[in-house]
Amino acid sequence: MFDFVRVTCAVPDVSVGNTYFNKNAVIEFIEQNKASDVIVFPELCTTGYTCADLFFQSELIKSSADAINEICRQSTGCKAVIFCGAPLTVDGMLFNCAFCIHRGKIYGIVPKTFIPNYNEFYEKRWFSSASELKSKTISSKRSGFGGDYEIPIGTDIIFDVGGQVSIGCEICEDLWAPIPPSSTLAVSGAELIVNLSASNETISKRQYRKNLVKHQSGACICAYAYASAGAKESTTDLIFSGHSIICENGNIASENDELISTNYALTADVDIGKIRADRLKLKTFKDASSAYPGITAPRRVFIDKSDFCGDGTRAGISKLPFVPSLKADRLSRCKDIFDMQVMGLKKRTEITGGKLVIGVSGGLDSTLALLVCAMTARKANLPMTDVVGITMPCFGTTNRTYNNALTLMKTLGISYKEINIKKACLTHFSDTGQSDSTYDLTYENSQARERTQVLMDYAGKVGGFVVGTGDLSELALGWCTYNADHMSMYGVNSSIPKTLVRWMVESVIEYDLFPDSTEVLKDIIDTPISPELLPPDESGNISQETESIVGPYALHDFFLYYVLRYGFEPKKIEYLANIAFKDDFDSQTIKKWLKNFYKRFFSQQFKRSCLPDGVKVGSICLSPRGDWRMPSDASSAVWLEEI
Repeated sequence: MFDFVRVTCAVPDVSVGNTYFNKNAVIEFIEQNKASDVIVFPELCTTGYTCADLFFQSELIKSSADAINEICRQSTGCKAVIFCGAPLTVDGMLFNCAFCIHRGKIYGIVPKTFIPNYNEFYEKRWFSSASELKSKTISSKRSGFGGDYEIPIGTDIIFDVGGQVSIGCEICEDLWAPIPPSSTLAVSGAELIVNLSASNETISKRQYRKNLVKHQSGACICAYAYASAGAKESTTDLIFSGHSIICENGNIASENDELISTNYALTADVDIGKIRADRLKLKTFKDASSAYPGITAPRRVFIDKSDFCGDGTRAGISKLPFVPSLKADRLSRCKDIFDMQVMGLKKRTEITGGKLVIGVSGGLDSTLALLVCAMTARKANLPMTDVVGITMPCFGTTNRTYNNALTLMKTLGISYKEINIKKACLTHFSDTGQSDSTYDLTYENSQARERTQVLMDYAGKVGGFVVGTGDLSELALGWCTYNADHMSMYGVNSSIPKTLVRWMVESVIEYDLFPDSTEVLKDIIDTPISPELLPPDESGNISQETESIVGPYALHDFFLYYVLRYGFEPKKIEYLANIAFKDDFDSQTIKKWLKNFYKRFFSQQFKRSCLPDGVKVGSICLSPRGDWRMPSDASSAVWLEEI
């Protein structure tokens, strides 16, 4: 469903040399995980990886073939495509192989290419490399696997499963080579790589292994499932970790927790749609196939499968895709982003000279932008008074935001100025025939444009430039007034989504960057999001809350992420949102705001087409000079029709 494929790494207990025990363990795991689409077992799991010279015993090789036969027979009622490790004699040589099995048939056999023979490894004593293989197919009947059909064998095989996912396979050491087989398989079309492994554990090796799998998954723009032999392998000289990892384009989808593990299954839904979206966009990936003429066209083996189990419920879909879930990761990312904002503004200051002029409302966006300005002054060895904050109260300003704006500017030690714009707006209303009791768009926009005019003119007066405060989410929705808060000389928040802004300010508190401002920053974080363009309620509180008008920013940032990052269709985004927000919003609410998102995103492109400069900090940016080029008069009809 929606390109999800459910992948399981299964690590059963093994009894070294006991193919009867191992066969039954594999079959039991197949039965337990028959609701998966792909099951990956460790290297040589029918015999055990650590059989050593027992691999020269014909009885072991024969009983391993019998085990594969029985696994095939037992797989007839299972939906999954199974990759199982076993030894195989072909062309008078012994190979360490992965068998691809589905519903009672062996669809292909992939031998290991790189045979380690260093330090603790001695594999060349028993196994030959796939590079020595002469045959392209073997007979199932003559090889002792039953039936009467030809089985493809080689490292150039891609398994096309139901047209929904293309799978390539490599074995353990293959991944550790300078150019792994998975690299050529990926550029030839493989979207999921499975690795049957037996990796022993030593100090720090787990982290290195994890980095290796993550890197290969990212470099190949693929999903990668790595299943390693568990602790029941022989411990004569080594201990095996049972380390399993499922990655998706450089990100870990799932990983077992224990350093030394065995007898478990690790399952995740990987989104092949993400893989295809990135491969479509990143032309370097396509160029790789032509840059290396040695890459040959793979043999495609087609596996008929229509009953996919992956539905996204095992994908760990985050409701806040821009915000890391772990506090340590979140703080680190926010600090990095803050540093990027500061260095971008510092460079601009060095070129333009002059003071930094910024409108300060007491809201989150202007607070973050002001903190960036203050840190820029500090980094550039400028007096803090070179930052000029201007608060401009008007009809909707509440005491809370007004006092917070003043307090923040004072505690930062910047130059600050209060310019009340009520009189100017009333004069403008009189000039244009606007009633001050008609709370329409003109009433609101006039205030926003007056504030921008004040900022621009004051910047000219003091020889400075205006620093913008608008964020990525507002730009996506067009929730800004054209040629007002939409405009500045440099927009430091232009690629910061609204759901991250709060955490950015919180990280400034956590790192104690401006200790005198901590208390006011905490209150600003707790203040409702509002443009404050309509008068307060009878109690003097904010009457105009943004999220009740345009919708929850958590939803809009979720929509924005999947629209821009992967180009997913509306139905899939709606489906993902229903999974992620199942405890927060009902399906009708999600549908309502998704429609609103598309309407606004399309209709408000004209504002994004003339954005001021601003540094890109993440994978998504709406700069018309960078990541996003879109006609201002494009129609949203097709997207809205699907919803």
